[in-house]
Amino acid sequence: MRILLCIAALLIIKLSSAQGPYHIVPQPVSLSLKAGTFELTSEVEIVAVEDCRHEARMFAEWLSEATNSVFTVVPGETWRYSKPFIFFNSQNKGDKASPGSLDYVNPRYTKLLESQPDGSYNLQIDARGITVTAADNDGIFYATQTLRQMFPLAAEKKQLRLPYQLVCVSINDQPHFRHRGLLLDACRHFMDVDYVKHIIDLLALYKMNVLHWHLTEDQGWRIQIEKYPLLTEVGAWRTEADGSKYGGFYTQDQIKEIVQYAAKRHITVIPEIELPGHSVAAIASYPFLSCTGEKLEVENEWGVFKDIYCAGNDSVFTFLENVLSEVCALFPGPYIHIGGDEAPKTRWEECPKCQKRMAKEQLKNEAELQTYFIERIAAFLKTKNKTIIGWDEILEGGIPADAIIQSWRGEEGGITAAKQKHDVVMSPTSHCYFDYGLSSIDVEKVYAFDPVPTVLSQDERLYIRGAECNMWTEHAPQSLVDEKLLPRMPALAEVLWAYEKDRQYKEFILRLRKHYDKWEAMGYHFGYETVPVTFTPSAASGKYEVGLSPAPSDLKLMWATDSLSSGTPYQSPIRIDKPTTLYVRGTTPQGKKFPGFYVKKMHPHAAVAKKIHLGFLPSAYYTGGSDTALIDGVLGPINFRDRAWQAVSGSDMIATIDLGKAQPVNKVTTHFYHYYNAWIHRPNRIEFAFSSDGVTWENQSIIEANVPLNTPGEHIVPFTISLGKETKARYVRMTAISSGPCPAWHPAPGEPSWLFCDEVIVEEG
Repeated sequence: MRILLCIAALLIIKLSSAQGPYHIVPQPVSLSLKAGTFELTSEVEIVAVEDCRHEARMFAEWLSEATNSVFTVVPGETWRYSKPFIFFNSQNKGDKASPGSLDYVNPRYTKLLESQPDGSYNLQIDARGITVTAADNDGIFYATQTLRQMFPLAAEKKQLRLPYQLVCVSINDQPHFRHRGLLLDACRHFMDVDYVKHIIDLLALYKMNVLHWHLTEDQGWRIQIEKYPLLTEVGAWRTEADGSKYGGFYTQDQIKEIVQYAAKRHITVIPEIELPGHSVAAIASYPFLSCTGEKLEVENEWGVFKDIYCAGNDSVFTFLENVLSEVCALFPGPYIHIGGDEAPKTRWEECPKCQKRMAKEQLKNEAELQTYFIERIAAFLKTKNKTIIGWDEILEGGIPADAIIQSWRGEEGGITAAKQKHDVVMSPTSHCYFDYGLSSIDVEKVYAFDPVPTVLSQDERLYIRGAECNMWTEHAPQSLVDEKLLPRMPALAEVLWAYEKDRQYKEFILRLRKHYDKWEAMGYHFGYETVPVTFTPSAASGKYEVGLSPAPSDLKLMWATDSLSSGTPYQSPIRIDKPTTLYVRGTTPQGKKFPGFYVKKMHPHAAVAKKIHLGFLPSAYYTGGSDTALIDGVLGPINFRDRAWQAVSGSDMIATIDLGKAQPVNKVTTHFYHYYNAWIHRPNRIEFAFSSDGVTWENQSIIEANVPLNTPGEHIVPFTISLGKETKARYVRMTAISSGPCPAWHPAPGEPSWLFCDEVIVEEG
């Protein structure tokens, strides 16, 4: 018998570590399965003390819809046990249930919760009922989300038949970080009210507690301000390149509706009103806000622009104070995000009013002028009992004592702020920018994120209040946001809630996959976990082939060269004899067909898989995947973050290709990216040279750029040289001459520019 008991105990421990029949995300701090089951029937009473009755009602409403039964909430103060129950007891205001009902609250758990952080809860399921005891209403709500995840797919389909058996369990749980958020950019692409609520519901399910709502930008002003109607009459709309109008805004009533909707789900909405930069939409509405007073159009390009709020004009501060007064009235939370990032100082350097302000305030430079700007706004917001949050650029000239820093340019800003005893929200581009593709940030990389820099001392680490995933929408209209967030967002949610140092990705992803069918039932369109296919070109025996490797390995791949309406199951490397576009889509073993295509342009040529020597050091951020990226036969798309592009900053780009033997060369083509708003410039010129021995170079050709440096938008610029059939070479050298630092007209004059190249295509005669 003793041996059997030991085996049973080991089985319980094993099941507990894997959550047994439950697949909860974020993973609870502790979960122990117990013997027996609780039978949920339509006779079950949902009971709550007065203070947490709202949360209990929300759960009752969900359970009623899930089961097509009617569940109501019984007051805990008068309740006497007579039927199976789900009992909610919040400790935050000393509310007491009736003496009889308290028999079902274990005093040990109540005592334990007294020393745990806000949001802590204990959940017990046994044969007689379910008992939730929480430190506060946050904890009650989080417990209801845990309970929701413990029900099967049928519940989310609103088809759960009663009675239903829940395995008995004991859960103790609490959040590690107090700020667990998502930034939603509604400016580059507008999100309608129902969709914002759709996102709030998703955050709530995974116990995230902050919606950082980006409401003003160069490309659109999205919040109604009654004192300044032109902000939405003019600033909310932009004219696209094709002449169409795009935009939208939220009325103050809609703002209130969304804020209340979030509050009921224990989510604080933090508005972001960008200043002093990213303000073209406001300036287009009211030109007096800029240094020049010139009439501008709302921007229809992405990037950074030199026209920002004038720091020398008091009427600008009057405008901002009036705007922020209305914003503060709409958002009852304690924080206002004021941006502060990417504010070029060119206009301030040229503006007499700004220079006069600097002289009057004895400011040494324009960085200190930005500090003056931020501090003046922060002081005003303090009169409204609001604390500012700003991007890490606001550190550059000194910041108000209680300002919170959001660190996005790596973790350095967060380190600096924490050492200066400022609270920090971590959002580094390396792990938290969900507008980036999966080639840059996949689920595993998100799950590996550590919000606390290791260089901080124990005391300094206390200033890391949490993190956010950032959903910027330059390239993500509303229809694509779901698949950008899922399944990455729950990975960050677990990091911020549980913060397990030894977390295991393989265990997490198996648990998370149990949620996928539920997402579909709830109306969420999720995407891939990682880049679903690795394209591996080769040129063995002179044949150009592309191998496809799925990820995960059980993903079934379909490929085509036109569209995926009629694809071919992938079985072996695909032979390619000419420039070809490959379309690939994955299907799970369960039959889930993902919405997105992975597209690669392939161009077989004579230099593929040959040797190459780089006369430059590629950026660690843009390697193209390997040193041979320029001769792999893969062309880059209009997305410089795609791993097909290789880049260098502040220098020329030189590459020498060894074809292995002298052979006729008929044409050489290379492509460079141009996007000056991202500091990426096409080269001034390309120089091609050819040699049979690598020492003597002949037929040197120069091709000047035919795209002006100030051309707006994103472009792939080709450079081609056609040669006579008599040209024979073993070595081909490409030299791309940089345009140099950003010119005076650029938003960042004097800053180094980038060169981005995807391929050097060598074609035989």
